[in-house]
Amino acid sequence: MANILDIKQRLSTRIRKRRKEAKITQAELAERSGVSLGSVKRFEGIGEISLINLLRIASVLGYENDFEKLFERKNYQSIDEIINAK
Repeated sequence: MANILDIKQRLSTRIRKRRKEAKITQAELAERSGVSLGSVKRFEGIGEISLINLLRIASVLGYENDFEKLFERKNYQSIDEIINAK
């Protein structure tokens, strides 16, 4: 099982990469998302951010739909559970 701190760091690293690919500065991301510059910097640095601010940032970068799929998958224990879920 992945360590939560590792997940936070990988997520913030991916967001930073997507921001840079979009050629958006931290200040521009803050302005467009309505998230404070300090929060953007803290998130990219140590992975700390509120859920609402993460959603705002994801929206600016075009990844808001990824959250729609979060926790969607169910881990089935048997073929019967799969059949009955439909």
